[in-house]
Amino acid sequence: MYDDVLIPTDGSEGVDRALDHAIPLASDHDATVHALYVVDRRVANASSGDLHDEVIADLESQGEAAVAAVADRVEAAGLDVETHVRHGTPDTEIVGYAEDTGIDVIVMSPEGKSPRERIRSLGSVSDRVTDDATVPVFLIK
Repeated sequence: MYDDVLIPTDGSEGVDRALDHAIPLASDHDATVHALYVVDRRVANASSGDLHDEVIADLESQGEAAVAAVADRVEAAGLDVETHVRHGTPDTEIVGYAEDTGIDVIVMSPEGKSPRERIRSLGSVSDRVTDDATVPVFLIK
């Protein structure tokens, strides 16, 4: 039923809770887990010049660390994992990745927020993913 499980990650503690549910789900279905981090272009675009490049590099580094942390847990459970870092708006990229790669279910925590969302209270990435995704979305509090 579930061959591919997507775990969007922002490196927050909420991702650990989502993994607590996603790993058994993937294990039960012998599914591949996909870890996805999105470099939020809105945060990067708030800076200019050399600072813009530094922000992008920092966000990419955070992203690589976040997907590696997910991969470590998934591999320790004996499951296959793919890691990806994309650039764009988080909810759009999450939904797009799910559609592009044939994801069967998305498991995420509604508690992680991007730095810009914390500042501006633009709403929840998980709310927008839930609204726009064409596959089931499990929100783990």
